[in-house]
Amino acid sequence: MALDRVLKGGRLVDGTGAPGRLADVGVRGGRIAAIGEGLTAAEEIECAGHVVCPGFIDTHSHSDVKVLADPLLPMKVRQGITLEVFGQDGISVAPVRVEERAVWKQKLAGLLGDFGVEWDWSSVRDYLARVADARPAADVAYLVPHGAIRQCVLGGEDRPADARALAAMGDLLRQALAEGACGLSTGLIYPPCCYADTAELIALGRVLAESRRPLVVHMRSESDRILDALDEMIRVGRESGCAVHVSHLKVAGRENWPRAEEVARRLEDGRRAGQRLTADQYPYIAGSTLLGAILPPWAHDGGTEATLARLALPAARGRMKTMMADPAPADWDNFWKWSGPEGIVVADIPSGRHPEWLGQSLAEVARRRGQDPFEAAFDLLGEERMGVAMVSFSQDEAVVERFLRLPFANLCTDGLLGGRPHPRAYGTYPRVLARYVRERHTLSLEEAVRKMTSQAAEAMGFADHGLVAEGLRANLVVFDPAAVNDRATFEEPMRFPEGVRDVFVGGEPVVRHSEMTGRRPGLLVS
Repeated sequence: MALDRVLKGGRLVDGTGAPGRLADVGVRGGRIAAIGEGLTAAEEIECAGHVVCPGFIDTHSHSDVKVLADPLLPMKVRQGITLEVFGQDGISVAPVRVEERAVWKQKLAGLLGDFGVEWDWSSVRDYLARVADARPAADVAYLVPHGAIRQCVLGGEDRPADARALAAMGDLLRQALAEGACGLSTGLIYPPCCYADTAELIALGRVLAESRRPLVVHMRSESDRILDALDEMIRVGRESGCAVHVSHLKVAGRENWPRAEEVARRLEDGRRAGQRLTADQYPYIAGSTLLGAILPPWAHDGGTEATLARLALPAARGRMKTMMADPAPADWDNFWKWSGPEGIVVADIPSGRHPEWLGQSLAEVARRRGQDPFEAAFDLLGEERMGVAMVSFSQDEAVVERFLRLPFANLCTDGLLGGRPHPRAYGTYPRVLARYVRERHTLSLEEAVRKMTSQAAEAMGFADHGLVAEGLRANLVVFDPAAVNDRATFEEPMRFPEGVRDVFVGGEPVVRHSEMTGRRPGLLVS
Protein backbone atom coordinates (compact mmCIF):
# COMPACT_ATOMS: atom_id res chain seq x y z
CA MET A 1 0.00 0.00 0.00
CA ALA A 2 1.43 3.35 -1.06
CA LEU A 3 1.48 5.93 1.73
CA ASP A 4 1.24 9.71 1.27
CA ARG A 5 3.68 10.44 4.09
CA VAL A 6 5.31 8.73 7.03
CA LEU A 7 6.27 10.15 10.42
CA LYS A 8 9.40 8.11 11.13
CA GLY A 9 11.11 7.05 14.30
CA GLY A 10 9.17 9.06 16.83
CA ARG A 11 8.01 7.99 20.28
CA LEU A 12 4.39 7.08 19.60
CA VAL A 13 2.07 8.04 22.47
CA ASP A 14 -1.18 6.83 20.98
CA GLY A 15 -3.77 8.44 23.28
CA THR A 16 -4.83 5.26 25.09
CA GLY A 17 -2.60 5.93 28.10
CA ALA A 18 -0.37 2.98 27.20
CA PRO A 19 3.41 3.46 27.45
CA GLY A 20 5.02 5.21 24.50
CA ARG A 21 6.93 3.14 21.98
CA LEU A 22 9.09 3.76 18.94
CA ALA A 23 7.02 3.46 15.77
CA ASP A 24 6.44 4.93 12.34
CA VAL A 25 3.01 6.32 11.48
CA GLY A 26 1.86 6.20 7.88
CA VAL A 27 -0.85 8.41 6.42
CA ARG A 28 -2.93 7.90 3.30
CA GLY A 29 -6.00 9.76 2.08
CA GLY A 30 -6.32 11.78 5.26
CA ARG A 31 -6.37 8.70 7.51
CA ILE A 32 -3.89 6.75 9.56
CA ALA A 33 -3.12 3.84 7.27
CA ALA A 34 -0.26 2.02 9.00
CA ILE A 35 1.63 1.89 12.29
CA GLY A 36 4.86 -0.08 12.58
CA GLU A 37 8.54 -0.15 11.71
CA GLY A 38 10.29 0.48 8.42
CA LEU A 39 7.37 2.26 6.73
CA THR A 40 8.23 4.17 3.57
CA ALA A 41 6.54 6.90 1.53
CA ALA A 42 7.32 9.60 -0.98
CA GLU A 43 7.49 12.04 1.94
CA GLU A 44 9.23 10.84 5.09
CA ILE A 45 9.36 13.14 8.11
CA GLU A 46 12.02 12.33 10.68
CA CYS A 47 10.64 12.41 14.21
CA ALA A 48 13.50 10.94 16.27
CA GLY A 49 13.66 12.55 19.71
CA HIS A 50 10.05 13.73 19.40
CA VAL A 51 6.67 12.48 20.58
CA VAL A 52 4.07 11.64 17.95
CA CYS A 53 0.54 11.68 19.36
CA PRO A 54 -3.09 12.37 18.42
CA GLY A 55 -4.09 15.95 17.77
CA PHE A 56 -5.32 17.75 20.88
CA ILE A 57 -9.05 18.39 21.29
CA ASP A 58 -10.23 21.69 22.80
CA THR A 59 -13.63 20.83 24.27
CA HIS A 60 -14.31 24.41 25.39
CA SER A 61 -13.47 26.97 22.72
CA HIS A 62 -14.74 30.48 22.04
CA SER A 63 -13.44 30.77 18.46
CA ASP A 64 -17.00 30.83 17.05
CA VAL A 65 -16.64 34.26 15.41
CA LYS A 66 -12.85 34.47 15.12
CA VAL A 67 -12.82 31.41 12.83
CA LEU A 68 -14.74 33.39 10.21
CA ALA A 69 -12.19 36.22 10.27
CA ASP A 70 -9.03 34.12 10.68
CA PRO A 71 -9.73 30.47 9.84
CA LEU A 72 -6.10 29.52 10.49
CA LEU A 73 -6.56 30.20 14.24
CA PRO A 74 -2.79 30.00 14.82
CA MET A 75 -3.09 30.59 18.58
CA LYS A 76 -4.87 27.24 18.81
CA VAL A 77 -3.26 25.19 16.05
CA ARG A 78 0.29 26.03 17.12
CA GLN A 79 -0.49 24.47 20.51
CA GLY A 80 -1.32 21.21 18.72
CA ILE A 81 -5.10 21.66 18.77
CA THR A 82 -6.68 19.91 15.77
CA LEU A 83 -10.36 19.96 16.83
CA GLU A 84 -12.24 22.77 18.57
CA VAL A 85 -15.73 22.62 20.08
CA PHE A 86 -17.64 25.91 19.70
CA GLY A 87 -21.02 26.97 21.10
CA GLN A 88 -20.09 27.01 24.78
CA ASP A 89 -21.72 28.22 28.00
CA GLY A 90 -25.22 28.27 26.52
CA ILE A 91 -24.55 31.59 24.75
CA SER A 92 -23.32 31.52 21.18
CA VAL A 93 -24.19 32.49 17.66
CA ALA A 94 -26.97 30.17 16.44
CA PRO A 95 -29.88 29.75 16.30
CA VAL A 96 -30.79 33.43 16.32
CA ARG A 97 -33.83 35.29 15.09
CA VAL A 98 -33.18 37.65 12.20
CA GLU A 99 -34.57 40.60 14.14
CA GLU A 100 -32.29 39.83 17.13
CA ARG A 101 -29.00 39.36 15.26
CA ALA A 102 -27.66 42.84 16.01
CA VAL A 103 -28.58 42.71 19.71
CA TRP A 104 -27.21 39.18 20.15
CA LYS A 105 -24.00 40.12 18.32
CA GLN A 106 -23.47 43.06 20.69
CA LYS A 107 -24.35 40.97 23.73
CA LEU A 108 -21.73 38.36 22.81
CA ALA A 109 -19.00 40.76 21.65
CA GLY A 110 -17.22 40.64 24.99
CA LEU A 111 -17.17 36.83 24.92
CA LEU A 112 -16.66 36.00 21.25
CA GLY A 113 -15.26 39.27 19.87
CA ASP A 114 -16.46 41.17 16.84
CA PHE A 115 -13.61 40.92 14.30
CA GLY A 116 -15.68 42.70 11.65
CA VAL A 117 -17.73 39.57 10.93
CA GLU A 118 -21.21 40.05 9.47
CA TRP A 119 -23.85 37.87 11.09
CA ASP A 120 -25.93 36.66 8.15
CA TRP A 121 -27.11 33.32 9.55
CA SER A 122 -30.13 32.25 11.56
CA SER A 123 -29.99 28.49 11.99
CA VAL A 124 -27.25 26.14 13.10
CA ARG A 125 -27.13 24.85 9.53
CA ASP A 126 -26.57 28.39 8.20
CA TYR A 127 -23.77 29.10 10.69
CA LEU A 128 -21.98 25.81 10.06
CA ALA A 129 -22.16 26.48 6.33
CA ARG A 130 -20.32 29.77 6.97
CA VAL A 131 -17.67 27.90 8.94
CA ALA A 132 -17.28 25.32 6.17
CA ASP A 133 -16.96 28.08 3.58
CA ALA A 134 -14.20 29.68 5.69
CA ARG A 135 -12.18 26.45 5.39
CA PRO A 136 -10.60 26.36 8.85
CA ALA A 137 -7.21 24.84 9.51
CA ALA A 138 -8.53 22.65 12.33
CA ASP A 139 -11.65 20.53 12.59
CA VAL A 140 -14.68 22.19 14.19
CA ALA A 141 -17.67 20.94 16.19
CA TYR A 142 -20.57 23.00 17.54
CA LEU A 143 -22.75 22.66 20.63
CA VAL A 144 -26.14 24.28 20.24
CA PRO A 145 -26.48 26.84 23.06
CA HIS A 146 -29.35 26.48 25.50
CA GLY A 147 -29.59 30.27 25.87
CA ALA A 148 -30.02 30.74 22.14
CA ILE A 149 -32.82 28.17 22.07
CA ARG A 150 -34.49 29.71 25.11
CA GLN A 151 -34.19 33.19 23.60
CA CYS A 152 -35.93 32.01 20.43
CA VAL A 153 -38.83 30.56 22.45
CA LEU A 154 -39.17 32.76 25.56
CA GLY A 155 -37.01 35.81 24.94
CA GLY A 156 -34.76 37.19 27.66
CA GLU A 157 -37.27 37.27 30.51
CA ASP A 158 -36.88 35.54 33.85
CA ARG A 159 -39.82 33.13 33.71
CA PRO A 160 -40.26 29.37 33.81
CA ALA A 161 -40.94 27.34 30.71
CA ASP A 162 -44.41 25.81 30.60
CA ALA A 163 -45.18 22.56 28.77
CA ARG A 164 -45.69 24.33 25.47
CA ALA A 165 -42.38 26.19 25.72
CA LEU A 166 -40.54 23.02 26.73
CA ALA A 167 -41.93 21.25 23.68
CA ALA A 168 -40.85 24.11 21.44
CA MET A 169 -37.34 24.12 22.92
CA GLY A 170 -37.15 20.36 22.48
CA ASP A 171 -38.10 20.68 18.83
CA LEU A 172 -35.47 23.37 18.27
CA LEU A 173 -32.86 21.18 19.96
CA ARG A 174 -33.72 18.21 17.74
CA GLN A 175 -33.53 20.46 14.69
CA ALA A 176 -30.11 21.80 15.71
CA LEU A 177 -28.77 18.28 16.29
CA ALA A 178 -30.08 17.23 12.88
CA GLU A 179 -28.33 20.26 11.35
CA GLY A 180 -24.94 19.24 12.73
CA ALA A 181 -24.69 20.22 16.41
CA CYS A 182 -22.85 17.66 18.54
CA GLY A 183 -24.73 18.33 21.79
CA LEU A 184 -26.18 21.09 23.97
CA SER A 185 -24.34 23.59 26.15
CA THR A 186 -25.75 25.65 28.96
CA GLY A 187 -24.33 28.38 31.19
CA LEU A 188 -26.39 28.60 34.33
CA ILE A 189 -24.86 31.90 35.49
CA TYR A 190 -25.62 33.62 32.17
CA PRO A 191 -28.97 34.97 31.05
CA PRO A 192 -31.24 33.61 29.76
CA CYS A 193 -29.89 30.14 30.74
CA CYS A 194 -29.88 31.10 34.43
CA TYR A 195 -33.66 31.46 34.35
CA ALA A 196 -34.13 27.75 33.62
CA ASP A 197 -35.17 25.46 36.46
CA THR A 198 -34.00 21.90 36.92
CA ALA A 199 -37.12 20.49 35.26
CA GLU A 200 -36.26 22.39 32.06
CA LEU A 201 -32.75 20.93 32.05
CA ILE A 202 -34.12 17.41 32.56
CA ALA A 203 -36.57 17.85 29.68
CA LEU A 204 -33.79 18.96 27.33
CA GLY A 205 -31.55 16.19 28.64
CA ARG A 206 -34.17 13.64 27.60
CA VAL A 207 -33.97 14.97 24.05
CA LEU A 208 -30.19 14.61 24.14
CA ALA A 209 -30.48 11.06 25.48
CA GLU A 210 -32.46 10.08 22.36
CA SER A 211 -29.28 10.38 20.30
CA ARG A 212 -26.70 9.93 23.12
CA ARG A 213 -25.51 13.53 22.86
CA PRO A 214 -23.90 15.31 25.85
CA LEU A 215 -25.13 18.19 27.97
CA VAL A 216 -22.10 20.45 28.50
CA VAL A 217 -22.70 22.71 31.48
CA HIS A 218 -21.24 25.76 33.16
CA MET A 219 -22.85 24.98 36.50
CA ARG A 220 -25.12 27.31 38.44
CA SER A 221 -22.34 27.86 40.97
CA GLU A 222 -18.59 27.27 41.01
CA SER A 223 -18.18 28.79 44.46
CA ASP A 224 -20.41 29.08 47.54
CA ARG A 225 -23.11 26.73 46.21
CA ILE A 226 -20.90 24.44 44.15
CA LEU A 227 -22.03 21.26 45.86
CA ASP A 228 -25.69 22.10 45.33
CA ALA A 229 -24.94 22.98 41.71
CA LEU A 230 -23.13 19.71 41.15
CA ASP A 231 -25.94 17.74 42.79
CA GLU A 232 -28.36 19.44 40.40
CA MET A 233 -26.39 18.31 37.35
CA ILE A 234 -25.98 14.77 38.68
CA ARG A 235 -29.75 14.69 39.12
CA VAL A 236 -30.29 16.01 35.58
CA GLY A 237 -28.10 13.25 34.18
CA ARG A 238 -29.73 10.56 36.30
CA GLU A 239 -33.34 11.53 35.54
CA SER A 240 -32.87 12.37 31.85
CA GLY A 241 -30.41 9.63 30.92
CA CYS A 242 -28.06 12.02 29.11
CA ALA A 243 -24.31 12.35 29.57
CA VAL A 244 -23.28 15.41 31.60
CA HIS A 245 -19.96 17.14 30.99
CA VAL A 246 -18.98 19.83 33.51
CA SER A 247 -17.26 22.78 31.85
CA HIS A 248 -14.03 24.29 33.25
CA LEU A 249 -14.18 22.39 36.53
CA LYS A 250 -12.96 24.66 39.32
CA VAL A 251 -13.64 25.94 42.83
CA ALA A 252 -13.66 29.74 43.08
CA GLY A 253 -13.09 31.75 46.24
CA ARG A 254 -10.51 31.02 48.95
CA GLU A 255 -13.12 29.97 51.51
CA ASN A 256 -14.47 27.39 49.02
CA TRP A 257 -11.20 25.71 48.01
CA PRO A 258 -11.51 23.01 50.71
CA ARG A 259 -14.67 21.78 48.93
CA ALA A 260 -12.62 20.46 46.00
CA GLU A 261 -12.25 17.01 47.56
CA GLU A 262 -16.01 16.68 48.02
CA VAL A 263 -16.60 17.83 44.42
CA ALA A 264 -14.27 15.09 43.20
CA ARG A 265 -15.91 12.49 45.46
CA ARG A 266 -19.43 13.25 44.24
CA LEU A 267 -18.37 13.03 40.60
CA GLU A 268 -16.61 9.73 41.26
CA ASP A 269 -19.64 8.37 43.15
CA GLY A 270 -21.92 9.29 40.26
CA ARG A 271 -19.65 7.51 37.80
CA ARG A 272 -19.52 4.41 40.00
CA ALA A 273 -23.33 4.45 39.99
CA GLY A 274 -23.24 4.19 36.20
CA GLN A 275 -23.75 7.81 35.16
CA ARG A 276 -21.86 9.30 32.25
CA LEU A 277 -20.18 12.19 34.09
CA THR A 278 -17.08 13.91 32.71
CA ALA A 279 -15.47 17.33 32.94
CA ASP A 280 -12.84 19.60 31.45
CA GLN A 281 -10.52 22.20 32.96
CA TYR A 282 -7.86 24.77 32.09
CA PRO A 283 -4.52 24.77 33.98
CA TYR A 284 -4.58 28.30 35.44
CA ILE A 285 -5.72 30.00 38.65
CA ALA A 286 -7.62 32.75 36.81
CA GLY A 287 -10.71 32.57 34.62
CA SER A 288 -12.09 34.80 31.89
CA THR A 289 -15.60 35.72 30.81
CA LEU A 290 -17.97 38.63 30.20
CA LEU A 291 -17.54 41.53 32.62
CA GLY A 292 -21.33 41.62 32.89
CA ALA A 293 -21.10 38.42 34.93
CA ILE A 294 -20.17 40.57 37.95
CA LEU A 295 -23.80 41.77 38.13
CA PRO A 296 -26.39 39.81 40.12
CA PRO A 297 -28.81 37.73 38.01
CA TRP A 298 -31.82 40.01 38.48
CA ALA A 299 -29.93 42.82 36.75
CA HIS A 300 -30.02 40.85 33.49
CA ASP A 301 -33.76 40.09 33.47
CA GLY A 302 -35.30 41.19 30.17
CA GLY A 303 -32.10 41.26 28.15
CA THR A 304 -29.39 43.77 27.36
CA GLU A 305 -31.58 46.84 27.00
CA ALA A 306 -33.24 46.20 30.35
CA THR A 307 -29.83 45.77 32.00
CA LEU A 308 -28.56 49.02 30.48
CA ALA A 309 -31.66 50.80 31.74
CA ARG A 310 -31.00 49.53 35.27
CA LEU A 311 -27.37 50.64 35.08
CA ALA A 312 -28.66 54.17 34.46
CA LEU A 313 -30.73 54.15 37.68
CA PRO A 314 -28.98 55.14 40.95
CA ALA A 315 -31.33 52.99 43.03
CA ALA A 316 -30.65 49.90 40.91
CA ARG A 317 -26.91 50.58 41.05
CA GLY A 318 -27.13 50.85 44.82
CA ARG A 319 -28.88 47.48 45.04
CA MET A 320 -26.27 45.87 42.77
CA LYS A 321 -23.43 47.34 44.81
CA THR A 322 -24.92 46.10 48.08
CA MET A 323 -25.23 42.54 46.78
CA MET A 324 -21.78 42.52 45.17
CA ALA A 325 -20.09 43.88 48.31
CA ASP A 326 -21.78 41.39 50.65
CA PRO A 327 -19.12 38.95 51.98
CA ALA A 328 -21.71 36.37 53.06
CA PRO A 329 -22.24 33.15 51.07
CA ALA A 330 -24.37 33.93 48.01
CA ASP A 331 -26.80 31.94 45.91
CA TRP A 332 -25.14 33.36 42.76
CA ASP A 333 -21.51 33.43 41.64
CA ASN A 334 -20.26 36.75 43.00
CA PHE A 335 -17.05 37.50 41.08
CA TRP A 336 -16.58 40.74 43.00
CA LYS A 337 -16.45 38.88 46.31
CA TRP A 338 -13.89 36.34 45.01
CA SER A 339 -11.54 38.69 43.25
CA GLY A 340 -12.28 42.28 44.22
CA PRO A 341 -11.54 45.10 41.77
CA GLU A 342 -7.81 44.38 42.13
CA GLY A 343 -8.26 40.84 40.84
CA ILE A 344 -10.58 41.64 37.92
CA VAL A 345 -8.65 42.67 34.81
CA VAL A 346 -10.09 44.23 31.64
CA ALA A 347 -9.30 41.79 28.81
CA ASP A 348 -11.23 43.13 25.82
CA ILE A 349 -13.27 46.17 24.77
CA PRO A 350 -14.40 45.18 21.26
CA SER A 351 -15.43 48.75 20.35
CA GLY A 352 -11.74 49.65 20.32
CA ARG A 353 -12.18 52.49 22.80
CA HIS A 354 -9.70 52.86 25.66
CA PRO A 355 -7.03 50.37 24.56
CA GLU A 356 -4.93 51.71 27.43
CA TRP A 357 -7.25 49.95 29.87
CA LEU A 358 -6.62 46.48 28.46
CA GLY A 359 -4.61 44.44 30.95
CA GLN A 360 -5.47 46.88 33.77
CA SER A 361 -7.41 45.92 36.88
CA LEU A 362 -10.77 47.50 37.58
CA ALA A 363 -9.13 49.16 40.57
CA GLU A 364 -6.60 50.82 38.26
CA VAL A 365 -9.26 51.77 35.69
CA ALA A 366 -11.29 53.34 38.49
CA ARG A 367 -8.24 55.27 39.69
CA ARG A 368 -7.59 56.61 36.20
CA ARG A 369 -11.23 57.61 35.86
CA GLY A 370 -11.31 59.17 39.32
CA GLN A 371 -14.18 56.95 40.42
CA ASP A 372 -15.22 54.39 42.97
CA PRO A 373 -14.50 50.88 41.49
CA PHE A 374 -18.19 49.92 41.52
CA GLU A 375 -19.17 53.08 39.63
CA ALA A 376 -16.30 52.64 37.17
CA ALA A 377 -17.40 49.06 36.43
CA PHE A 378 -21.06 50.07 36.02
CA ASP A 379 -20.15 53.00 33.76
CA LEU A 380 -17.84 50.86 31.63
CA LEU A 381 -20.58 48.28 31.09
CA GLY A 382 -23.05 51.02 30.22
CA GLU A 383 -20.73 52.88 27.86
CA GLU A 384 -19.80 49.67 26.04
CA ARG A 385 -23.33 48.27 26.05
CA MET A 386 -22.12 45.26 28.05
CA GLY A 387 -19.44 44.44 25.46
CA VAL A 388 -16.45 43.95 27.78
CA ALA A 389 -14.44 40.86 28.73
CA MET A 390 -12.50 40.26 31.95
CA VAL A 391 -9.90 38.00 33.52
CA SER A 392 -10.61 37.21 37.18
CA PHE A 393 -8.25 35.67 39.73
CA SER A 394 -10.07 33.40 42.17
CA GLN A 395 -8.60 29.88 42.13
CA ASP A 396 -5.92 27.79 43.81
CA GLU A 397 -2.98 25.87 42.33
CA ALA A 398 -3.57 22.88 44.64
CA VAL A 399 -7.16 22.56 43.41
CA VAL A 400 -6.03 22.83 39.79
CA GLU A 401 -3.65 19.91 40.37
CA ARG A 402 -6.26 17.88 42.27
CA PHE A 403 -8.66 18.09 39.36
CA LEU A 404 -5.89 17.42 36.83
CA ARG A 405 -5.47 14.00 38.44
CA LEU A 406 -9.12 13.06 37.80
CA PRO A 407 -8.95 10.53 34.95
CA PHE A 408 -12.32 11.61 33.53
CA ALA A 409 -11.39 15.31 33.27
CA ASN A 410 -9.85 16.40 29.97
CA LEU A 411 -8.14 19.67 29.11
CA CYS A 412 -9.58 22.75 27.39
CA THR A 413 -8.56 26.35 26.73
CA ASP A 414 -11.82 28.22 27.37
CA GLY A 415 -9.92 30.85 25.41
CA LEU A 416 -11.48 34.23 24.59
CA LEU A 417 -9.58 35.71 21.66
CA GLY A 418 -10.25 39.45 21.54
CA GLY A 419 -8.22 42.30 23.02
CA ARG A 420 -5.60 41.24 25.56
CA PRO A 421 -6.76 37.68 26.23
CA HIS A 422 -6.12 35.19 28.99
CA PRO A 423 -2.86 33.32 28.22
CA ARG A 424 -4.76 30.02 28.11
CA ALA A 425 -5.84 30.89 24.55
CA TYR A 426 -2.20 30.54 23.46
CA GLY A 427 -0.63 28.23 26.02
CA THR A 428 -2.91 25.64 27.64
CA TYR A 429 -1.64 22.39 26.12
CA PRO A 430 2.10 23.18 26.12
CA ARG A 431 1.68 24.42 29.72
CA VAL A 432 0.37 21.04 30.82
CA LEU A 433 3.20 19.21 29.07
CA ALA A 434 5.85 21.54 30.51
CA ARG A 435 4.61 22.44 33.99
CA TYR A 436 2.51 19.46 35.05
CA VAL A 437 4.32 16.66 33.23
CA ARG A 438 8.00 17.59 32.94
CA GLU A 439 8.43 19.90 35.93
CA ARG A 440 5.91 18.96 38.62
CA HIS A 441 5.24 15.32 37.61
CA THR A 442 1.54 15.76 38.35
CA LEU A 443 0.77 13.56 35.34
CA SER A 444 2.74 11.09 33.29
CA LEU A 445 3.28 12.06 29.67
CA GLU A 446 1.01 9.25 28.49
CA GLU A 447 -1.79 10.24 30.87
CA ALA A 448 -1.56 13.90 29.92
CA VAL A 449 -1.80 13.02 26.23
CA ARG A 450 -4.75 10.69 26.93
CA LYS A 451 -6.60 13.49 28.73
CA MET A 452 -5.94 15.90 25.82
CA THR A 453 -7.08 13.42 23.18
CA SER A 454 -9.07 10.22 23.68
CA GLN A 455 -10.69 11.30 26.96
CA ALA A 456 -11.91 14.48 25.28
CA ALA A 457 -13.13 12.53 22.24
CA GLU A 458 -14.99 10.04 24.44
CA ALA A 459 -16.67 12.79 26.45
CA MET A 460 -17.94 14.50 23.29
CA GLY A 461 -18.72 11.34 21.32
CA PHE A 462 -16.12 11.87 18.56
CA ALA A 463 -15.44 8.32 17.35
CA ASP A 464 -13.06 9.37 14.54
CA HIS A 465 -10.69 11.38 16.74
CA GLY A 466 -8.47 11.09 19.79
CA LEU A 467 -6.29 8.07 19.02
CA VAL A 468 -3.45 7.11 16.74
CA ALA A 469 -5.09 4.00 15.33
CA GLU A 470 -5.42 2.63 11.83
CA GLY A 471 -8.49 3.92 10.02
CA LEU A 472 -8.99 7.06 12.12
CA ARG A 473 -8.64 10.63 10.87
CA ALA A 474 -4.96 11.57 10.72
CA ASN A 475 -4.91 14.43 13.20
CA LEU A 476 -1.42 14.30 14.66
CA VAL A 477 1.05 16.34 16.69
CA VAL A 478 4.84 16.10 16.82
CA PHE A 479 6.49 17.79 19.81
CA ASP A 480 9.78 17.76 21.68
CA PRO A 481 9.02 16.61 25.26
CA ALA A 482 12.21 18.20 26.57
CA ALA A 483 11.56 21.62 25.00
CA VAL A 484 7.78 22.06 24.80
CA ASN A 485 6.79 25.11 26.81
CA ASP A 486 4.08 27.76 27.04
CA ARG A 487 5.40 31.28 26.64
CA ALA A 488 2.12 33.16 27.09
CA THR A 489 1.79 34.97 30.42
CA PHE A 490 -0.78 37.30 31.95
CA GLU A 491 1.60 40.16 31.17
CA GLU A 492 2.30 38.97 27.59
CA PRO A 493 -0.60 36.66 26.76
CA MET A 494 -0.24 36.49 22.96
CA ARG A 495 3.07 34.63 22.78
CA PHE A 496 3.16 31.36 20.86
CA PRO A 497 4.52 28.23 22.53
CA GLU A 498 7.76 26.49 21.70
CA GLY A 499 8.53 22.84 21.15
CA VAL A 500 5.41 21.94 19.13
CA ARG A 501 7.12 21.21 15.83
CA ASP A 502 4.50 19.77 13.47
CA VAL A 503 0.70 19.54 13.41
CA PHE A 504 -1.35 17.56 10.90
CA VAL A 505 -5.11 17.77 10.27
CA GLY A 506 -6.53 15.07 8.06
CA GLY A 507 -2.96 14.13 7.23
CA GLU A 508 -2.17 17.59 5.88
CA PRO A 509 0.57 19.66 7.56
CA VAL A 510 -0.93 22.82 9.08
CA VAL A 511 2.22 23.50 11.16
CA ARG A 512 5.76 22.58 10.09
CA HIS A 513 8.83 23.54 12.07
CA SER A 514 6.59 25.54 14.45
CA GLU A 515 5.20 27.79 11.69
CA MET A 516 1.79 27.82 10.04
CA THR A 517 1.79 26.39 6.52
CA GLY A 518 -1.40 28.17 5.42
CA ARG A 519 -3.22 24.92 4.64
CA ARG A 520 -6.84 24.68 5.76
CA PRO A 521 -8.07 21.07 5.68
CA GLY A 522 -10.43 21.28 8.66
CA LEU A 523 -13.82 19.56 8.55
CA LEU A 524 -17.08 19.89 10.48
CA VAL A 525 -17.50 17.17 13.10
CA SER A 526 -20.78 16.08 14.62
